[in-house]
Amino acid sequence: MKLGLHTFAFAQEWDEQVFRDQATRLQNLGVAALEIPLLNPGTINCAAVRRFAQEFKFEIVPSLGLPKECDVESDPEMALAFIERALNDCVGMGAAALSGVTYGTIGKTSGAAPTQKELDATTRHLERASKAAANLGLRLGIEPCNRYETHIMNTAKQAAEFIERVGADNLFIHLDTYHMNIEESGFLNGFTEAGDKLGYVHLSEANRGTPGQGTIDWADVFDGLKKINYAGYATLEAMNYIAPEIATGLAIWRPVAAERLDVVELGLPFLQAQAAQAAHPFRKRHLQ
Repeated sequence: MKLGLHTFAFAQEWDEQVFRDQATRLQNLGVAALEIPLLNPGTINCAAVRRFAQEFKFEIVPSLGLPKECDVESDPEMALAFIERALNDCVGMGAAALSGVTYGTIGKTSGAAPTQKELDATTRHLERASKAAANLGLRLGIEPCNRYETHIMNTAKQAAEFIERVGADNLFIHLDTYHMNIEESGFLNGFTEAGDKLGYVHLSEANRGTPGQGTIDWADVFDGLKKINYAGYATLEAMNYIAPEIATGLAIWRPVAAERLDVVELGLPFLQAQAAQAAHPFRKRHLQ
């Protein structure tokens, strides 16, 4: 496995100076990838991000959730255009994939199971989005979220079913322990349901704060990742600095950690120790 960090740990949006100031700290803590949210695709200086990543030997993993106006059912063209702008940003940054809630809007729920019309619209969107990604040599991730944030895709099994319906080789499943803790019957079950389609993991505490200071059973998480021999990125995601565009959908309105630096200074070493105890350690990053 390789260790990543979501940039919400330090800022609401990408700020090169903030991360330049933190780069050595993060390198020393073993971070090999930075996840950058693309809340407004087309507005970030992708070339600068790429230079930063090359200078400090970080891989970049862009992510997003579709805004409410980009509804895949009522306005599929706007939804696809948003994804296409994000995919172009990925190319500019030198990233290999785009992930997150690429299939829908965070915080949009109907209070009922998805209708066939909604499932069909989501499938058509993913067909078009995965094709757009493939045309650029990119992979596209889909992240199931808990029932309070979406009614379209809540579990690894549902994500796998969407991939089967779409039939695109470049689609992968992105699981998040925060959501899994609510929706799956167990972490191993979720990882197993994803199978070889599991391409990215968020390591998120139950309170969205510092790993080890909530109720997630981290021994169970890493035991599950070991049992499926997961070798991809596992990224600490904590909502330290939450962007206003998605705060409501995520129901984040108070601090998630007593001290914001605890997320990194305590959370990253805690996750590394838990992985080591499960005999499934993170790879050491190489700076040369």
